[in-house]
Amino acid sequence: MSGGAVEDQFAMASLNAAKQQLRAAMKHKLKAVPHGSIVSQSSAVYNTVRRFQPYLDARRVSIFLSMPSGEIQTDAIVRDALVAGKEVFVPYLHKNPAAAPGLPVRVMDMVRLRDLADYESLQPDKWGIPSIDPATVHERQRVFGGPDAQHSGSTLLDLVLMPGVAFDINPDTGAIRRLGHGKGFYDYFLSRHGAKAASLGQQESPLLLYGLALSEQFLSPSEGAVPVGPLDQPLDGLILGSGEVKGPARSCK
Repeated sequence: MSGGAVEDQFAMASLNAAKQQLRAAMKHKLKAVPHGSIVSQSSAVYNTVRRFQPYLDARRVSIFLSMPSGEIQTDAIVRDALVAGKEVFVPYLHKNPAAAPGLPVRVMDMVRLRDLADYESLQPDKWGIPSIDPATVHERQRVFGGPDAQHSGSTLLDLVLMPGVAFDINPDTGAIRRLGHGKGFYDYFLSRHGAKAASLGQQESPLLLYGLALSEQFLSPSEGAVPVGPLDQPLDGLILGSGEVKGPARSCK
């Protein structure tokens, strides 16, 4: 193994260790956030999102479905988007059909909700997250899909509202940095979405990425920094539980 390869492996191991350390610290921090605070912060995020121009302009929106605690609750946003007539897509995890060395075993697609009744029929998984029934996936519109997917050929998203463990702002570039849960689902999804956009003739995808976060998930400079690597994509902005929009992108404030 060459010296450069050894250095790359060491750098990756150091990056992963730093991420795991921050995840552990944030898990402890978020356990202490009262349920009432999560409810009020989720309401503030919803009130910002529903008048936020990128959201108002978006036709196809991906919205994560929340765990019962430790993050912004997105129920009101999902309902608003469906009532507004938007095409609402939610994450669906499945085995990677393109299994090969170096590729993740499980990947994420975005699956469209049919309507409000469909959303309300979702059952919680073992983490308490409302989840798509695998038996219905072949009937649904998907971003990537497969031979059994309905209308997945030209489906591209306009806006992704993303979860995360911690966020901050790069003081040098102003970019919003995000620490995920460590599975790489969003990283791989966004890479595939960009490739699909290019294959459909969109040289630059218009996809906008916004994080939704409790105020406790936003790190101040005194609390340290979110460690990122070359595969960690910066966000266009971050909507906090205070209702504030952080980042270089446009704000509704």
